[in-house]
Amino acid sequence: MAKVDVYTKAYCPFCTRAMALLEHKLTAHPSLHVEEMSIDGDMALREKMINRSSGGYTVPQIFIDDVHIGGCDQLVALEMNKQLDALLATK
Repeated sequence: MAKVDVYTKAYCPFCTRAMALLEHKLTAHPSLHVEEMSIDGDMALREKMINRSSGGYTVPQIFIDDVHIGGCDQLVALEMNKQLDALLATK
């Protein structure tokens, strides 16, 4: 099953929406592993996120199996286009 890394910040409505969608996906993909990493006050983790996402500095930054998906809008677009389940079912 896929591993999803989500870089977030507290009080970020886009982060909350992305995490809610991923938590909903746990019903269909029970072995899905979602790791939320808060960058609040952690400059080293923030720098890692920026480097890993090739310059993405807004949150959330989402990776599925180390492939950069983008942010909340891109995650929702994958869901709306019926592509998210296929990505989450890899491996």
